[in-house]
Amino acid sequence: MKETAHMNDAIKETDQGDRFAFGKNWSRFLSVLNEDRVKQAEDSLKGMLETHDLTGRTFLDIGSGSGLFSLAARRLGATVHSFDYDPHSVACTNEIKRRYFPEDRHWTIEQGSVLDAAYLARLGTWDIVYSWGVLHHTGDMWRAMENASALVKPGGRLFIAIYNDEGIKSSRWAIIKQMYNQKPWMRPFLLASGFFYFWGRTCLFELLTMRPMASWRAYRESRGMSPWYDLVDWMGGWPYEAATPEAVFDFCRGRGFTLQRLITRQGTGNNEFVFRKG
Repeated sequence: MKETAHMNDAIKETDQGDRFAFGKNWSRFLSVLNEDRVKQAEDSLKGMLETHDLTGRTFLDIGSGSGLFSLAARRLGATVHSFDYDPHSVACTNEIKRRYFPEDRHWTIEQGSVLDAAYLARLGTWDIVYSWGVLHHTGDMWRAMENASALVKPGGRLFIAIYNDEGIKSSRWAIIKQMYNQKPWMRPFLLASGFFYFWGRTCLFELLTMRPMASWRAYRESRGMSPWYDLVDWMGGWPYEAATPEAVFDFCRGRGFTLQRLITRQGTGNNEFVFRKG
């Protein structure tokens, strides 16, 4: 009953322009998913978690999106539970499981919200709590952070990615994202401007140096993702919040976490954090 209520709420919010259709975007990403992308996702997890094997570990994927990183964790041996607020994202994750781990009892998938305390209470605690680029899209980022951090076992790890707060620039992006969702006729223009903003100079330089779209093609090597679907996700990603690395660090330190790994990025991208609890 609760899952049906979440589904109805998510669909209503998307239809009203209050939330980006993340899951519909990821469903299109599945058409380009291949073994190379899966391996890049595995390498990303192994690098940030500093391990080559998750056998015997439990892995909670908050906001599973396409399901790619749930798949990567399962292939590395973890017992995985994936959940997402968006019903289309849940469907994407189910489809990836069907392709790679049909009928697997060590990977479960549900619809749920990181803001739903009653739902989270029955999940227990986990060795690895993973939420990449999700908590800042909930509409209540710091409460989502609080709830996610409480799901980590003592000695476990919290792996999150949060948009970098650039002050006025971030406020401008918030306006653009809201326009993308509330004024559908503007989407082609906003996507075109986003492409030229993020990729224009690079693509022009590579064209002039006889390496057309080299960076675009190489993009997936970082995490196995797609540059186009990530661009759509960025331009439309609403609700939207951001935080400085210092704010995230202070928040987690105050809850008993120690920073293990950090990747910061200039501009509007995601800063990545791995914290250990206790």
